[in-house]
Amino acid sequence: MALETNHRALTETDTLGGRISLARDASTLSIDNAAKMVGVESDVWSAWENDRSEPGCEYLEPIAASLEVSEAWLSTGIGVGPRWPDNETLF
Repeated sequence: MALETNHRALTETDTLGGRISLARDASTLSIDNAAKMVGVESDVWSAWENDRSEPGCEYLEPIAASLEVSEAWLSTGIGVGPRWPDNETLF
């Protein structure tokens, strides 16, 4: 339960790029694989994660689906977020 609280606290104040990065880490996808799933180049995905640009609204659904999170969580940090493997922690 404490681990869920830590993840929730991080995502409520995080950026869209931070949530994309966090969810991709939880899913264990590489940037290359995540980008391919959504149909963009790796450098585009990386720019999203690093808040150098934001995905257009047409990408939110495919990003959320590839990372197995809700679009609401991806956009706001509230909703169905990433599922972490039991043996993983943030710290």
